[in-house]
Amino acid sequence: MDDKKRMRDLCLAIGVPTPAVYAVLAAHSALRHLPRLLRQREAFVIKPNRGAGGRGVLVVVGRDGPAFVRHNGTRLGMDDVRQHVSSIISGLYSLGGQADEALLQQRVVPDPALEQISFQGTADVRVIVYRGVPVMAMLRLPTRLSGGRANLHQGAIGAGVDVDTGRTTRAVLRNRLTERHPDTGASVVNFAVPYWPEILEIARHVSRATGLGYVGVDVVVDRSRGPLLLEANARPGLAIQIANRQGLIGRFEQIDHELNRKGGL
Repeated sequence: MDDKKRMRDLCLAIGVPTPAVYAVLAAHSALRHLPRLLRQREAFVIKPNRGAGGRGVLVVVGRDGPAFVRHNGTRLGMDDVRQHVSSIISGLYSLGGQADEALLQQRVVPDPALEQISFQGTADVRVIVYRGVPVMAMLRLPTRLSGGRANLHQGAIGAGVDVDTGRTTRAVLRNRLTERHPDTGASVVNFAVPYWPEILEIARHVSRATGLGYVGVDVVVDRSRGPLLLEANARPGLAIQIANRQGLIGRFEQIDHELNRKGGL
């Protein structure tokens, strides 16, 4: 769960789609290969293999001559990218500060429906799965405040999603209720999340494959490939309860009762 490369390998084995990994840079000596690896890449993502909370993720959306254009419009040179990868390998963003690997990965191009209610970055859906049952979900929407990232603690919107219908029911920004995106002005309530049945199936499949009774599954929706597993979390944050205005404990107890009655897990 704390190793994105191993999770990618698991997804390949079980047939769950995930963003393509173009290369893994595991040592500082690999930095000399960056110019070759990026020569034909107009857009890509570089992230730490064992990072958490969105730290250390570099999103490049295009090129401007020799410069790399980030999702927020700023430009980086090759030396800047090389320094970022070096910091990842040194463990600056990894759990426990241990030496890490940098993943060069496909950049997800947001589905048009989700692009309309996001600012710059890519929205994702988090589904909490308990004993194989999706119990709670939220749509995380990047804002200017979050720097285009879908992390609630950085200022993204969390919109609770009805698990049965796939529609958002309420939304919070910095734990305060909101009905519209602060940057786009679009309504974030009663929004129908595209590919909802497929997203739930991915969440169930990943839960079964990992063998965890409690897991948070993050899914993005790519414009051409549809739903893709972004990552899975053994320790998902509890802000999803605020976004849904409901606690998880009651859901867990209900599922325990149903499964135990049926002679379940």
